[in-house]
Amino acid sequence: MRTLILLALAGLGAQLVDGSLGMAYGVTSTTLLLAMGTNPAAASATVHLAEIGTTLMSGASHWRFGNVDWKVVAKIGVPGAVGSFLGATVLSKLSTEVAEPAMSLILLGLGLYVMSRFTFRGMPKGQLGRPLRKRFLAPLGLVAGFLDATGGGGWGPVGTPALLASGRMEPRKVIGSIDTSEFLVAITASLGFLFSLGSQGLNWGWVLAFLLGGLVAAPVAAWLVRLVPPRVLGSAVGGVIIVTNVRTLLKSDWIGASAGLSTPVHVLLYALWAAALTYSIRAYRKEKAAESAEPAVEERQPVTA
Repeated sequence: MRTLILLALAGLGAQLVDGSLGMAYGVTSTTLLLAMGTNPAAASATVHLAEIGTTLMSGASHWRFGNVDWKVVAKIGVPGAVGSFLGATVLSKLSTEVAEPAMSLILLGLGLYVMSRFTFRGMPKGQLGRPLRKRFLAPLGLVAGFLDATGGGGWGPVGTPALLASGRMEPRKVIGSIDTSEFLVAITASLGFLFSLGSQGLNWGWVLAFLLGGLVAAPVAAWLVRLVPPRVLGSAVGGVIIVTNVRTLLKSDWIGASAGLSTPVHVLLYALWAAALTYSIRAYRKEKAAESAEPAVEERQPVTA
């Protein structure tokens, strides 16, 4: 029972992060399951089955607040669904000895990307431009969907920054459209795992725990996440993902690191994580101070005839 409560809380926290950043539900949840010793394919399947409900609720919430561009959802979601089915099939065929470190390596890369992106650049604020084209969205969706299934997460970390960097959508519509289109990705990834694995290794109690936590968080995420700036939240979540997956890799057969090597590596990682959080907090404060100073400067400008 204690494990189920902790998983529900983890699902709630992951959905709060995902609802504010448009990423990290799958990466965070899968990282936790791997740390608990879950089979990589079963971990990804568990998360994607739970995401069917959480993404549906999240998408409905974003739609209610006008945060969804349905044309983008269709153009990126359908290729993403194809990619996620293929990724689920590939992961299901790999042995645990190969799949676990391989998945941790993918998650580590995504964690590094998330933390560095939000630590040094924050939430990109591009100007609105021309509509996004299918020849850009289709390959992006295919790759993001494949990584999402094989890594247990990746739809948001790949899709959200790419759309933000394009400067052609409002940030709120980027996040809303990515969260809504992830519903298609979750369905096909789940089908891929069920066709390949059946229910082998799946703990339906864990699926339900993640689902309930995410459902509670989805409609209130937009309100609660205002307490923590997205820039700081991104740095914090990225750090959790990095530290956890480095630990998995160090223990794997690929490296088999001794305690004498693991300890200094972890100390270094925690120090870098603390530095990243400190930098993010300071950068956020400077941004807020600059925004507050702009109106005051405009008011002092002399009026010319």
